[in-house]
This record gives sequence, C-alpha cells and structure tokens, in this order.
Amino acid sequence: MQRINSWDTYDLAMQKSCNAFAEEYRQFISENKTEREFTDSAVNMVEKEGFVELGRAIEEGRKLKAGDKVYCAWMNKSVVLFRIGEEPMEHGLNILGAHIDSPRMDIKQNPLYEAGGFAMLDTHYYGGIKKYQFVALPLAIHGVIVRKNGETVVLNVGEDEDDPVFFVSDLLIHLAQDQMEKKASKVIEGEALDVIIGNKPVIIDADSKAGSKDVEHQKKNAVAKAILSILKETYGIEERDFESAELEVVPAGRARDAGFDRSMILGYGQDDRVCAYPSLRALMDEKDIRRTSVCLLVDKEEIGSVGATGMKSHFFENALAEVMNLCGQYSELALRRCLENSCMLSSDVSSAFDPNYSDCFDEKNTAFLGRGMVFNKFTGARGKSGSNDANAEYIAHLRAIFEEEDVQIQTAELGKVDVGGGGTIAYILARYGMNVIDSGVPVLNMHAPFEATSKADIYEAYRGYRAFLRKASLRNL
Repeated sequence: MQRINSWDTYDLAMQKSCNAFAEEYRQFISENKTEREFTDSAVNMVEKEGFVELGRAIEEGRKLKAGDKVYCAWMNKSVVLFRIGEEPMEHGLNILGAHIDSPRMDIKQNPLYEAGGFAMLDTHYYGGIKKYQFVALPLAIHGVIVRKNGETVVLNVGEDEDDPVFFVSDLLIHLAQDQMEKKASKVIEGEALDVIIGNKPVIIDADSKAGSKDVEHQKKNAVAKAILSILKETYGIEERDFESAELEVVPAGRARDAGFDRSMILGYGQDDRVCAYPSLRALMDEKDIRRTSVCLLVDKEEIGSVGATGMKSHFFENALAEVMNLCGQYSELALRRCLENSCMLSSDVSSAFDPNYSDCFDEKNTAFLGRGMVFNKFTGARGKSGSNDANAEYIAHLRAIFEEEDVQIQTAELGKVDVGGGGTIAYILARYGMNVIDSGVPVLNMHAPFEATSKADIYEAYRGYRAFLRKASLRNL
C-alpha cells in the first residue's frame, strides 16, 4: 500500500500550524527532561485552563458535572487528567495514555567517591540503553534531594549556557585495542558509567605545617571533599542527603531542529514525550467532548510499568473511582463497566525505518518518518510475546474516524519478526476488557541520547488524538 508523505498534503496554512506546534513541543521537551519536570509543567499548564486538583475537589465536596475538568498528580511523577463529558461514565471513557519516563542514568544512594584525582558519582542506568552511547557526552543532572526535615532541594545543573556540565569518560582510541574487540554490550560496562563531577582538591591552609598528619589527612579524598563543600554552600546539602535523593543524569542541551529543511527534531527523551505532549495538548485544546475524556501520563514504563507510579499500580483506577463518586455515578459495578466500555490509544513511539540498517525492517510493515501517526496492532517480541493485539473491529472504527478527519496514519510492526520487539502500557489497560491499540509517532535513534522525529508526524498525532477524543465510541463498533 502506498503511504502518503504528510508534507505533500499540507497547504501553507497547515505547514505554518505544524511548525508552530512542533516549536512549542521542542521548547517543552528541552525544559522538561524528567518525569517530575513533565508532571510539574503539565499541572501548571492545566491549572491555567481551569483544571482543579482532585484532592481539593474531594475536600471541598464538589459535585462534578459535564464540562468540569480535574487532575490528579501522583507522587509528582505521574498525572491523570479528566474532562467530564455529557454521557454517563458507565458508557466508557476515551483515554489517551502515554509514559513520561525515558532511559537515562540514575545516581546511586551512596554515590560520591574519589579516584585518580577525580570526584565521581556512581550511577545505575535506567531502561534499555546502549551503554556506549552515553560516554564522552556533555551531561546534566536533574532531580530532587529531600532532607530529613522534609525540605526538598531541586537540582537542575548543566542546561543553562553558564552551567557546568558533567561527563562519563571513554578510553582513548590509542589504547583501545582490546576494548574494540569486545561485543557492543560489553564495550562499556554498567559499573563504568560513573560521572566525573570535579578535579580540583579542597584548598589546604598554606600555614599548615608541611608533612603534618593533619595535612595528610586533609589531602585524602580532597577533591570529593571540595565537591561536598560546594554542595553544602550552594544547596545546603550533606553527603548523607544522597540517601533520600532522586537524581537523573541526562544529555545536556536543548532539542534542536534537524535537517537543512528543519523538518525534524533531534532531542533527548522523545520516547515517549513525543506522544505525551500531544496527548496533553489534545485534552486541553479539544472542546467537543461528549464522552468523558482522559489523558493518562505515567512513570516507569521503561522498566516494566512497576512501582507506585507505574501503570501496574492502581492509582488510575482509584482516581477514576473518586471522579465517578464526585459525579454521583460511582458503584463498583459502574466502575467496572466504565473501564470495560472505554476506548484507548496507548500512545507510544514506534521504530522508524532507518536506511542505514534496512535489513532489520520489513519495509511493507514499518513506519516512516513524515508519513503520519503510526498504529501498531500488536507489539511484543517474536511470537507477539507480551503484546496487546487490538481487535479488527476497533481498528476499523479508528480508520473511519481518521479518514473522515483527514488525519494521515500508517501501520507498522517493531522491526522484523525475529529481530527484536518491544512493549508498551497497552496490555495493562486491556486487562479491564477495554479496546486498546498502540498509536504514536515514529522515532529514529530510539533510546539513544538524541532521538529524531518528524514535525509532521508530531502534528498528525496531535490532530489524531483530538479526533479520537471527539468521535471514538463503542456504540460505533
């Protein structure tokens, strides 16, 4: 089947709208590189649009009605947003779900040490990465440090032009003969991904007596002590405060336009913020809401959707029960019917065809940059292991919606059958019996420090998500 390049369908006005939306997205992902940052910014955005925090609505005993808007942020790392529709919630929801965590390196709880005259931070990589891609790059540190008294110190160092950056060293090519013989998975070991954060020792008082035991003691770990002094002076934190910290090491620098034609965006963390941001904007911007509509943005997808902020927790189900109760529509049976009757787009990225590695793709069933939002009927690995496999009837319903709304779509699989595979949050929501399909944006360089996307695909995803919120309904299946 012929896949139409979305740029060929745009008149000048559409090109202008596409580029404007892509620029807003580029700015957003440049400033929000962690799940905490995304959640905080999302909350700030929706509160300006009249969304009310769910806990406050419960405390005030509000009665929700059609047109009301509420949100619930969970542990500052996941957030769910509701726009109440005219239909009873028992008839189901239209859900846009995406994840807001990305592969990176996390700083360990006892991280600081000195070796070879360098102050280092020990890390544990998060998610599926090619470890060798994260060395010899300028890196930034984002996150929070929470003191024993509960005070939170926010850290974001390495992004501003005047900020220092950090890095993981790599072996010089002149000495790398043995290293170059290793398998790619072994070229850089996980324990070697330690971040260099300083090289200058603490200054010892010149009046101290040379060779005294006190001076020798001060010289030991002098660089690490100097860093601790800087952290104490700048942020008021002690070494033990690392124990209650969540610090993420990510590539430094802003997302950039890519290509002479500026048709693409190159930036960190587009898996899956390239779907999460259009989903958030679609829920904020779409006015024609008949069925209650939801934007569900979750953490921990890259490591199996586990933990209290991952999709396998019950925070979404609990929040939905509270919303239904404020609408006067809650019962356990009504909640189950609501979930079962819902329609969902599990908005996650798909692999884009890469001409440099064409033998890994089945071109007939692969997504291409610039050809619209992509649908994966199933993901999983090899024999569809771990997959949600969407019903044909549901896919036909969505096809009809997007054709009517002139949204450019393409279908794909994640590489050749026996080459690899991947997963999303789709199968977790499908456990409720709802109709779910993976949909999103094709990405080149997925899970690399800098990923590439097409501006046209981002815009088509945004348009598609809005069309879905307007028109999806089980009644049309």
